This record gives sequence, structure tokens and C-alpha cells, in this order.
Amino acid sequence: MGQTFICTSAVVLVMIFAQPLSVRAEKLDFTFTIPPRTIPLKIENQTIRLVASGEVSIKAQNEREYLLTLRVNADLSDLQGHVTAFLQSQLDKSEPCGDRIAIEHAEITPADPSLRALVELHYARYACVKIFGKRKAEKLVSGDGIIQMKFTPVVENGRSLRLVPQVERIQANGSLGQLLRTGSLGARLRAKINQSLLSALDKGTDRELTLPPAVQDVASVNRVEFVDEGSGRLGIMLAGQVVISSQEIQSIERRLKAPGPSP
Repeated sequence: MGQTFICTSAVVLVMIFAQPLSVRAEKLDFTFTIPPRTIPLKIENQTIRLVASGEVSIKAQNEREYLLTLRVNADLSDLQGHVTAFLQSQLDKSEPCGDRIAIEHAEITPADPSLRALVELHYARYACVKIFGKRKAEKLVSGDGIIQMKFTPVVENGRSLRLVPQVERIQANGSLGQLLRTGSLGARLRAKINQSLLSALDKGTDRELTLPPAVQDVASVNRVEFVDEGSGRLGIMLAGQVVISSQEIQSIERRLKAPGPSP
């Protein structure tokens, strides 16, 4: 499974805990607005930019405990614009004597609270035979197909993201249609699409790379949804709550102020 899906919460927590504790001591209940911030994500040889903004509120539960509520929205429209090239780099295949897969077009769109992926591909399978001592590739199957899937995000243990796949439509004729619907080819392609999308998200949300050690054990996300940011632009919303003691807040501040290696 993918590692963390809390890149944007890292921005939130760093900004929150960078505020002087004296302010919190005087005003225990407050809301902190996170202005839009661009986070570059390197995927293969492309740089994709995620824009995150959100809100954090801290409320005193009692004299010893504080409830931190996190809500962050991230714009994934740049990933939308590069998804064809990204899936080509992950799924394209050209075996002289075997499978040849070419992703011709792909798109991802919001289907609240899920993500819908449509992939158009060309597939051919070749077998090599020897004729008069020379190897020759013979085409066994060839055709164009469409796979449409929906992925619903699930957070496990407040840290790890999993995408739950659901096949919505497979369009292909003849033997290719059978291979995509019930054969091992279709199962492999669907698993690879799932894995590829999850890896794209993981690379921008690696907890150990984006979250300061002082808060890695504190940050928690218990709800995540893909959303429509308007005009079909894909976004994602992360939300979570965590109870923090006054001692933990003081410890976090000390660790954040301590000198450490540069990121």
C-alpha cells in the first residue's frame, strides 16, 4: 500500500506549531487559515504542482488537552493535465514476442468522493515462430479498448492511503474484449492503473520527507475525498482530528526550534 497521504497536513502543522506558544496560551480557541501554497511534485521526468490551502482550528478540551482539527484542500488539476504521459510511462510495453500495450489517452475526473479514470489503449499480442531458421513475429490479437474505473480513497490508521477500485466500463471487441473483462490481461492492467495512480500521490505525500520529525507522530487524517474544485478540476480534501496534551505542545515547540539538518 501507499505510504502517507499527508503532504498538505505537513504544511498546516509546520505553520501552526511555528506560532509562539504564548499566543496559544492567551487564546486557546482559535482558527488558523492556511493561504494557498504551491508544492512541486516530481513524477518521472515531469514536475507537477499541487496547490494546497486550508484551515486548522485548536480548541481547549480541558486544562490538559487540546483538539486540533485539520481541513486541507489540494488542487490536483496539474496531475490531470499530465495523466496521459504519466500512465504511458507506467503502462506502455513493447515485447517483440509478447504483449504490446500503448496508452493512447487517459483522463481522471472527480466523482465525489471518488476519482474516475478513463484509459484508452491499443493492445496487440505477438508470438514468435521460426520459419526456415528465421524468427518471425506473428500477430495473435490486436485491437483498441477502453477501461473506465472509479477509485475511492480510504485512510488506514490515520496515515496510509488505499484506493479501492471499481470497474465501471470495459469497451473492446472480440477476443480483446474477453481478455480485458475476464482474462489475466485485464486484471494486470487494472492493478497497474491503481498502483500507478497511488504511486503518483505517494511521491508527493511521503510523510518522512514532508513532515518534521517533531510532528510525525502527531499528524492524523481520518477522512479523505476527491472533490470537484469547479469546471471538472480535480481536487482532494483531507480532514482529521487529534487530541494533543499541553506537554506535547511544549515538546513539539522545543523540537521545532532545535537545530537540525536542512531538508
